[in-house]
Amino acid sequence: MEFDVLIIGGGVSGMSAALLFGSAQHKPFMADKKIGIIVHQKTSSLQTAVFNNAYGIPAGKLGSELLEESKTQLASLYPHIQQIENEKVLEITGEKDNFTVRTNKNHYLTKNVIVGIGAGNPFTIAGLDKFVMPHQKAAPEKNRLQLKNEDYVVKPGIYVVGTLAGLRSQLMIAAGSGAAVATDIMTLWNDNTPVQIHDALPKE
Repeated sequence: MEFDVLIIGGGVSGMSAALLFGSAQHKPFMADKKIGIIVHQKTSSLQTAVFNNAYGIPAGKLGSELLEESKTQLASLYPHIQQIENEKVLEITGEKDNFTVRTNKNHYLTKNVIVGIGAGNPFTIAGLDKFVMPHQKAAPEKNRLQLKNEDYVVKPGIYVVGTLAGLRSQLMIAAGSGAAVATDIMTLWNDNTPVQIHDALPKE
């Protein structure tokens, strides 16, 4: 199975990227683009979260509810984005336009990879070891990790989002990073013409 972008991680940053790719489905530069997301959520920090301070989210909303609702929303609105359930990524090998992502069940070929699995220690995906470093915006006693990156780019074709990108653990920050990377990739597909994806009410 081959993708133009394979997103690793079904938390807020990965899902935010997937939703934006989905929303852009009718743009000319998205023609024939294949997007997949490995929606592994078991270790997401959202599993134990409750939100009272996140813009647009009702007070008291559980993170575990958001995780499930995001999968349903993606499947309902953008079924062309392939959700891959119950697989854990073990290794990423290759170079831009020719990556192989190996899980505990399958191998996938992809031109680009977005990694958003959280900042837990140890980092368990082989192939990116030389980019792993202590998290620069987490308290030392938390023992968190990040991937060295420049504007979310780890190396050509591999992007990192969320806390693993070195961002603070706030839902809205993580969501913004996923949106940023999705629009950066789509800008490249759009011959470097800046892309913004907005849905709007129809004009009367």
